[in-house]
Amino acid sequence: MGNEEVVEKAKEHFGKLVEEQLKRVDKMKAGDAWVDYSNLDRIVIGVVGGDGIGPYICKHAENVLRFLLKDEIASGKVELRQIDGLTIENRVKVMKAIPDDVLAKIKECHVVLKGPTTTPKKGDPWPNIESANVAMRRELDLFANVRPVKVPEDGIDWMFFRENTEGSYILGSKGVNVTDDLAFDFCVATSQGSERILRLAFEHAKKNGIKKVSVVTKANVVKTTDGKFLSIAEKVAKDYPGISWDDWFIDIMTAKLIDPYRRKDFKVIVLPNLYGDILTDEAAQIQGGVGTAGSANIGMRYSMFEAIHGSAPRMVDEGRGQYADPSSIIKGAAMLLNHIGEVEKAERLEMALDVCCQFEKRIKMTGRSDGATGSEFAAYLMETLQRKDLEQIWRSFQKA
Repeated sequence: MGNEEVVEKAKEHFGKLVEEQLKRVDKMKAGDAWVDYSNLDRIVIGVVGGDGIGPYICKHAENVLRFLLKDEIASGKVELRQIDGLTIENRVKVMKAIPDDVLAKIKECHVVLKGPTTTPKKGDPWPNIESANVAMRRELDLFANVRPVKVPEDGIDWMFFRENTEGSYILGSKGVNVTDDLAFDFCVATSQGSERILRLAFEHAKKNGIKKVSVVTKANVVKTTDGKFLSIAEKVAKDYPGISWDDWFIDIMTAKLIDPYRRKDFKVIVLPNLYGDILTDEAAQIQGGVGTAGSANIGMRYSMFEAIHGSAPRMVDEGRGQYADPSSIIKGAAMLLNHIGEVEKAERLEMALDVCCQFEKRIKMTGRSDGATGSEFAAYLMETLQRKDLEQIWRSFQKA
């Protein structure tokens, strides 16, 4: 095949991608209204176990939700609905990131608690199927990945707003090998997608009395897409005169998060997809590891809550699935409670997690038989939730 023919084939591929993205822009322009959970007769929470350690840890988080929402479930105000089938085996069987029947069941819910799912990489025994997470964020338009990180003793209280539906991930499976020697992947930024994540970050700062928002890009090099994100940040900031903002490049920001003299200055951090993925894992490690952090994926109509770590299939292969630490997905469950308006229950669950994981540490999770099982941790957590002096205990640890 000559160069001219190769170029035409690549142009055709790129043209189809442009058409897809223009349709997505039109859909965003049409806009959806935010769901008001307080006006719903019943809130349906889908529980999607995923694969690997996902079903193990998801079950423990579900049990905690059932414990906290027992009155709402009994009255019919809340329904927890089990959704199976989002396993790597089932996904490969139909060669779809999310099987159609599973996606249809998810769309019948208002919010989803989701266990980790396997995303094959080169060298794995599975076909190179798209990430279920990426597909779900796109299908449900979950544009905001929200991740809190707190280390009170170090003065760290960060809230990350990662754009979830654009950037380097949205076309991650649609790159093109032009020839054996030349490959392209694509990065996408839209005015609408950038503005809504930036505005959500500034709104969070405004509602919580936070006076500064930090915007992270690599706009000095990635001038078009990151440049758009940064220019729209400047535009959005003008609507929030009481909040200052600054911009950082991703490389220096990774260093500043481990700088004990500067990291206390950051509160709300908003950034494009790829940088958000990297930086939130670094931040979670500072907190104590990716197993300690939960994650919310927020959209206008749907929202999904999860652990930020992977499916760890090796643990299951080695017979250690029952020892997987469920604290990350339970943090996700706390964010779910807060999102649907159960603020007091969410705060109490956060306190109990702090007491069990950071302060008391009566049982230890190691991921192996020399530590506690996920069931034992969940039981410890629910026992802690019942303590009448929980808030007093939590405050005493905060002051220590």
